[in-house]
Amino acid sequence: MKTGIIIQARLGSTRLPGKVLLPLAGKTVLECLLERLQSKKNDADIIIATTASASDDKIVNFCQENGFSYFRGSEQDVLARYYGAALQYGISVVVRITSDCPLLDVDLLDEMLDEFRLFSEVDYYSNCLKRTYPRGFDIEIFTFDSLRTAYENAIMPYEREHVTPYIWQNKKGYFKIKDKIGVEDYSHLRLTLDTREDYELINAIYEKNFNIIPTTNYSFIRKLYETNRGIFEVNKDIKQKGLNV
Repeated sequence: MKTGIIIQARLGSTRLPGKVLLPLAGKTVLECLLERLQSKKNDADIIIATTASASDDKIVNFCQENGFSYFRGSEQDVLARYYGAALQYGISVVVRITSDCPLLDVDLLDEMLDEFRLFSEVDYYSNCLKRTYPRGFDIEIFTFDSLRTAYENAIMPYEREHVTPYIWQNKKGYFKIKDKIGVEDYSHLRLTLDTREDYELINAIYEKNFNIIPTTNYSFIRKLYETNRGIFEVNKDIKQKGLNV
């Protein structure tokens, strides 16, 4: 079964426009995430799922210049964009990553993908429903069949925008869901990039640790938090956007 890490990326963010091209230690946010993902041990393909909007031509140009696979689809119907990307590249198992997570733990991704492949009849596996990991470490893994079912049946706008609610809400009992639970709870930490305050924190982490940052993992973040909690104060009051149900 072919596995694809599909990364949704666009420049039209409402709270922080152009965030995926913001600089981090001499590279863009998107470059930093891709650099981390290239250290993965699994055999998954990497695909950038961006929009058909002219404003996202910069992302496509970057992909073409650097040899990354990409797909262009709907800006608002992100579920259709994921379905189209998975269909075009023949993906059987989808790993969903968002481009605003430049500190994503690739070791955790490898671990979760290995676990998913060992599970019997699990349709959806993630660490972001019952949260113990920081925001910005979000990983969702699901089958193409589940994605297709969601694509064909989801009708609510929030289900189309956020890709997986039709699966994990599981209102009709179609899907077998499994959660990845960490030993310790660090879900109060924000390492995702939605606001200027988020960028200030992530940029500070990159600038102070630029020489080792491509290989850092969850244990590094935990240690950094326990020894230098002050830098995490800058975005602690930022509220995550809801689903607009």
